[in-house]
Amino acid sequence: MLDAVIVGAGPNGLTAAVELARRGFSVAVFEARDTVGGGARTEELTLPGFRHDPCSAAHPLGVNSPAFRAMPLERYGLEWLHADLPMAHPFPDGSAAVLARSVAETAASFGPLDAGAYRRLVAPFLPQWDTLVHDFMSLPLTALPRDPVTLARFGLTGLPPSTWLMRRFRDERAKALFAGLVAHVIAPLDGIATGAVGLVFALAAHARGWPVARGGSQSISDALTAYLRDLGGAVHTDYEVKRLDDLPPARAYVFDTSPTSLSRIAGFGRYYDNYRYGAAVFKVDYALDGPVPWTAEEARTAGTVQVGASRAEIGAALHAASREGRAPDAPFLITVQPSVVDPSRAPAGQHVFWAYGHVPHGWTGDLTDAIERQLERFAPGFRDRVLARATAGPPEIAARNANYVGGDIACGAASGLQLLLRPRLTASPYTTPHPAVFICSSATPPGPGVHGMAGHNAAKAVWRRLRQG
Repeated sequence: MLDAVIVGAGPNGLTAAVELARRGFSVAVFEARDTVGGGARTEELTLPGFRHDPCSAAHPLGVNSPAFRAMPLERYGLEWLHADLPMAHPFPDGSAAVLARSVAETAASFGPLDAGAYRRLVAPFLPQWDTLVHDFMSLPLTALPRDPVTLARFGLTGLPPSTWLMRRFRDERAKALFAGLVAHVIAPLDGIATGAVGLVFALAAHARGWPVARGGSQSISDALTAYLRDLGGAVHTDYEVKRLDDLPPARAYVFDTSPTSLSRIAGFGRYYDNYRYGAAVFKVDYALDGPVPWTAEEARTAGTVQVGASRAEIGAALHAASREGRAPDAPFLITVQPSVVDPSRAPAGQHVFWAYGHVPHGWTGDLTDAIERQLERFAPGFRDRVLARATAGPPEIAARNANYVGGDIACGAASGLQLLLRPRLTASPYTTPHPAVFICSSATPPGPGVHGMAGHNAAKAVWRRLRQG
């Protein structure tokens, strides 16, 4: 009998498996698709030689993850590549605000009205970043914080809505960039703790950047898999699990799946019925014959580029997708251009690029034209660079990854109390009604992102159970 079986070979499932195997437990992972990866995959979606990331591509939380940093993943091929700028936020007049490694450079891009306000915002937290990130990404409620004073101060700053925090700024440049950071979790700007979301992304960039993985996000999943196998763990792909009886006998079962899938497989009935799924994304992957022709020079050297003309425009786009049930006329876009720093991703002189905008949950329309109109505002001539495109709306995204119910890549709405307390209001979010069944997906704290911390935290709950006999 195995000690633990993990269902789902995404970053959280693989991290949970590694943590258990490192402690001497026998582990096997079962993945429905024919390759590992979950939200961290790389595929030729458009043309031969163009390697795209179907979901996550830039990894500020991955490079800062306490779980990943404690593993020798570089031995297994993981290499972080940093563009000259972690992120740029261009404006229609050709200027840009930037999120640079340097706090001073970032503050200077906001202009004299807000430079001091930004430095004062991040200054209390950046020196304690490693302790802070460990505290807020670790097992909630049951893990004593290493630095409770800094964590409390961070809570006082970040728990209010981001609209409150943005009152510190007077100029549109700082407000728009910060609003864009909040939008990475597809949450309306006025939601609880959205200030913390924006602040986490800013601090992460200052601490260790906003890199891509050499060769694509698949490199993260492949490194975790190789390390797991060296520890004696087994990985089985192309193995769909429809019920618990499909799995071999084990002392514990750990699911890197949505609560919906877990309920169906484990027979939990309506246990997770109150769990909410949120707005979705419409994503386009591009093969380009040259770099994106951004008007703003800063955007040409950035790994990630946020596209939204103002805080108001970004807020309206999020509100339309999350609360009005319609696609925005001017979508806010998150874009990543990996081949700016990793030329292996495309043939010589050519580039891969992706962009997504927010749309309602389960939306079945086509946002391609709206996305490209928005890109043309900030990069005139963009369409002329397109060799091929691969589009994926909510139905395609959900078909590609069952955890993304209705196209929700956060595996559950990251808004309201559910941003902090997921998938249920409980002190033990990784346990379930069955004492031998656990959940470790992005539906559990600390939530979405390729960082493995949900798997790391869930593994703690599992090994405590296993040690009890």
